[in-house]
Amino acid sequence: MTETSLSLLNRLRRSPESESWTRLVELYAPLIRIWLHKYEVQDSDAEDLVQEVLLAVTKDLTKFEHRGQPGAFRAWLKEILVNRLRNFWRARDRRREAGGDSNIDRRLAELENPASDLSRLWDEEHDRYVLRQLLEMVEPHFAPKTWKAFYRVALKGERPRDVASEMQISLNAVVTAKSRVLRRLRQETQGLVDASSGFLVEG
Repeated sequence: MTETSLSLLNRLRRSPESESWTRLVELYAPLIRIWLHKYEVQDSDAEDLVQEVLLAVTKDLTKFEHRGQPGAFRAWLKEILVNRLRNFWRARDRRREAGGDSNIDRRLAELENPASDLSRLWDEEHDRYVLRQLLEMVEPHFAPKTWKAFYRVALKGERPRDVASEMQISLNAVVTAKSRVLRRLRQETQGLVDASSGFLVEG
């Protein structure tokens, strides 16, 4: 991953066929797969549906407008996922089978409703998952000592002064390490995850 001030979404808009597509797949495919399984999609069909969802994202990304609204991208992604799931079950004419069908329709309607508990669960799982994946992607781009200082202060909640003493580095080095990693994460997550999520709100 090259150093850049552009978010993943902006890089995809500029060059949909670049490594950014691979990054999008690595970032979102596992999460989408988890939610497909919640709607009774078998492994044999899940991979095709994952590709359909992600291709729809890249195809229409130039039309997507974030407008500074918190959670706009994850809501848009959820809408695409719901539409693909509806099409999937309609194509299989599940309504003729006994049981399960109306339940899936009801659950899809609930997921579509931004005020529902299921929709809020999507929001929470989305942000938590994306942040975890981005942490793994970003870590190799920092020196081990920088990452360790960031991890202990930002993720474990340890006091910077204690971390500096135990790691035998200056307090300024600890504060700088946290700032550098957070800045990179904010760049990567711009438009994807709410700024209010977890430690991203910290300085």
